Amino acid sequence: MRGAPVLLVEDKDSLRTMLRLALEAQGHSVIEACDEPAAVEAMRQTRPSVVLTDLKLPNGDGFGVLRFAKELDPALQVVVMTAYGSIHDAVEAMKAGAMDFLAKPVDPDHLLLMVERAQAQRRLFSENTLLKEELAERRGAPRIIGEDATLRSVLQQLHRAGDTDATVLLEGESGTGKEVFARTLHALGVRRDGPFVAINCAAIPENLLETELFGHEKGAFTGATARKPGRFEMAHRGTLFLDEIGELPLTLQAKILRALDQKCFERVGGTQSLHVDVRVVAATNRNLKSRVAERQFRDDLYFRLSVFPIHIPPLRERGADVVILAQSFLDRFCREENKSLMLSQAAIAELRAYSWPGNVRELQNCIERAVILAEGDSIQPRHLNITTRPAAPVVAVAADPWDQIDLSGTLNDAVRRVAVEVERRKIVKAIRESGGNKLQAADSLQVGVKVLATKIRQHAISE
Repeated sequence: MRGAPVLLVEDKDSLRTMLRLALEAQGHSVIEACDEPAAVEAMRQTRPSVVLTDLKLPNGDGFGVLRFAKELDPALQVVVMTAYGSIHDAVEAMKAGAMDFLAKPVDPDHLLLMVERAQAQRRLFSENTLLKEELAERRGAPRIIGEDATLRSVLQQLHRAGDTDATVLLEGESGTGKEVFARTLHALGVRRDGPFVAINCAAIPENLLETELFGHEKGAFTGATARKPGRFEMAHRGTLFLDEIGELPLTLQAKILRALDQKCFERVGGTQSLHVDVRVVAATNRNLKSRVAERQFRDDLYFRLSVFPIHIPPLRERGADVVILAQSFLDRFCREENKSLMLSQAAIAELRAYSWPGNVRELQNCIERAVILAEGDSIQPRHLNITTRPAAPVVAVAADPWDQIDLSGTLNDAVRRVAVEVERRKIVKAIRESGGNKLQAADSLQVGVKVLATKIRQHAISE
């Protein structure tokens, strides 16, 4: 069998069987689904290399399958199948991201060629992504650590934006590492050989921010004893990173907009227009749409900044990445402190259970503190200092368990988060009830032993 499987979504049993046999005869492994919900679950459980889907399905449709596939992995190739009389629908599907379409009745030879082509495109995309990441790291880009699908999606968006000169808006909670992503975008882009200049719009007093951004002429104000270039000038032919752009004063927003639109500005106290060639990447932990509605942020500047918006997921939505990141920080701080430590299973459980409101930054500080405090050969929960959670209030009636579930983000975010936690708890329960017998646990869960082993690794479940 060849690598990742092909997902075949077709409600007619006879056609689905015929197509599966044709694919398997050429060495492809095949996963079958008869409607959209089954296809979505199959994609969640097993990452296919190609999706073949009929557009007309009894429950949902091929457009829903296509949308989920692209949300899960923008590089996942989708081929739609449709009756000859519905070619218009197939064209619409291609506009929505499908690679190509097959008209029914499906020619098996044409099908096989299409699958081979789709897999070849997927391999080229993956190889190109890896080469770009390797080159970016060699050029000094920070290494982004994690394996969660939401993080992979962000990295793929960075690669796409890197090939353009579009303004990028990074949106995410404080501590998610937006500057790290901005530096990676710079290293992946066409301006990688130019400067990367960063400024935090919230960290500089309003009366000084204009001169920091645009510079000033000698004598522009008391203390201006010499001409000073601003960040826009310093970033010429490179990238300017405007962090916390949501805190930018209204008085400066018009000048920023002009600099973005016309690529020119004047220094404070100057009259000569200076032209610069700068790519702007902005970041915010605020809801800029709300700021626009409150008239605290110009709508024209918002639209100019959000040409290519990218949402950076909070750490609590990145599943097993918490443990992966913790281990990476542990290795780093152990080298710095000349220690040899490992994470105990109790500490791992504590790390997974915590919601990390401060995101990656909080996790990094937590592990650094734990390395300093630990005296033995392992990190224990007491070293993490994250066990002090407020006690649940005593109420006369039973609390609704749904009130304890994090339903923030989009519908897909909330559903995925709940599904991942339910899956993890179900596996832990099955292993406990089987006394650690994986064969028995897999049987009770009605999954294969290999599938169970993979999920144990994904969820970092203690064996």
